[in-house]
Amino acid sequence: MPFLLKTVLSAVLVASIATVARRLPALGALIASLPLVSVLGMIFLWAEKSDRELMATHSEATFWYVMPSLPMFLLMPVLLRRGWPFWSSLAAGCVLTVLLYFAVVWCARRYGITL
Repeated sequence: MPFLLKTVLSAVLVASIATVARRLPALGALIASLPLVSVLGMIFLWAEKSDRELMATHSEATFWYVMPSLPMFLLMPVLLRRGWPFWSSLAAGCVLTVLLYFAVVWCARRYGITL
């Protein structure tokens, strides 16, 4: 699948979420929470290389990486409601996510899971 087509599809998805969220924040959040980006990524990957083991590994790793990203969505509203600026709240959420990614990779290794 050509890179430009993948880029356009991804951009339309993100722009659509932002447009919906402007009027209906909860619906925008629901759409954003759907694994649409992951599903698109899997479709793009499968279209380029139909490899079952590669897809299974990708899907499993996606599961493990989603979990450490979730606390960001709890930290940001707390910080915003306490008066933190948006960009600082976003940065703090991203830093927390990266730290939790490292923790998940470290823990997974200890249990024989390769990410």
